[in-house]
Amino acid sequence: MKNSPDRFFEKRRFGCFNRILYLAFKIFGMRKKIELEYPFSSSVKVLFSRLSTAPGLAEWFADDVMQRGEKFIFIWNGAEHPAELVETKNNQYARFRWDDREEEDEYFEMGIRVEPLTGDVTLLITDFADPEDEADTVGIWDKQIEILHRNLGA
Repeated sequence: MKNSPDRFFEKRRFGCFNRILYLAFKIFGMRKKIELEYPFSSSVKVLFSRLSTAPGLAEWFADDVMQRGEKFIFIWNGAEHPAELVETKNNQYARFRWDDREEEDEYFEMGIRVEPLTGDVTLLITDFADPEDEADTVGIWDKQIEILHRNLGA
């Protein structure tokens, strides 16, 4: 009952178009792309090392992280969740795909944007979630980024 479609629509007060869109997501198994931005006062090099290496990710993203080539094993509460590092560009972004995802165009990405005029650093997160899980997914990212901020002192 907690995540029922009626509660989903009541809580968010979606219009008719959004209700149709939500039903299409459910019928066709499509998930919603989520894009988040978090300001950081850290060097790009230090931040990128926390996004793209097993030791860096283990500091804030998971209980532990192991790496075997392009394969990363993220561990939470003793359970292993494998993902492949599918694309990376030094000091810019790291894109991973969970092994259990069937959709090739679904991934999670952690990128860095530096504003040219101010030098402000922003961490960009891209992830996918079922529409009814969007708030939970954003909440999880918010908590994880809070840990990263604390660890970096940024």
